[in-house]
Amino acid sequence: MKRLTTWSLIAGAAALLAGCGNQPYGDLKQWMDDSAKTLHPHIEPLPEVKPYEPFVYNAFDLVDPFNSSKLEVAKHPNGGALAPDKDRPKETLEGYDLEKLRMVGTLSRGKEINALIKTPDGNLYRVKVGSYMGQNFGKVMSITEQKVTLKEIVEDSSGDWVEKSTDLLLDEAEKK
Repeated sequence: MKRLTTWSLIAGAAALLAGCGNQPYGDLKQWMDDSAKTLHPHIEPLPEVKPYEPFVYNAFDLVDPFNSSKLEVAKHPNGGALAPDKDRPKETLEGYDLEKLRMVGTLSRGKEINALIKTPDGNLYRVKVGSYMGQNFGKVMSITEQKVTLKEIVEDSSGDWVEKSTDLLLDEAEKK
């Protein structure tokens, strides 16, 4: 009985396989064949290659934009009407940047008033109207209890000398 059951199972499996063995995935193969007949792939043509054209550099004869002689051409020959007197002997306070100098007080004798200026290294100097201080040829024009007014002469980008007024105020710590 066992033999009959085993043989019947084998015969059933063989019959099933025989039915499916003729053409597996037949409908899929038919669709692929139909699609291959109707579809034609379109590939864009390659772009046209332009021939190489070498660049010839001809700027060797031009003026170098970083050359200092180019800047000298723009300057006026006399330096402008407001040019500072560079032959004048420098005063001590002209060696300091004006932002680093501090007005710490004033001294009066009669009608003359002097300002006390402190340098970054702690030295104290007395200045009067007409004295020079700062690195921009600053000349003291007036002195009050609260400030020293200077006229500085600076060079602009075109090479002209221009005046600008600057005030050096009394240091807040010294007011108290």
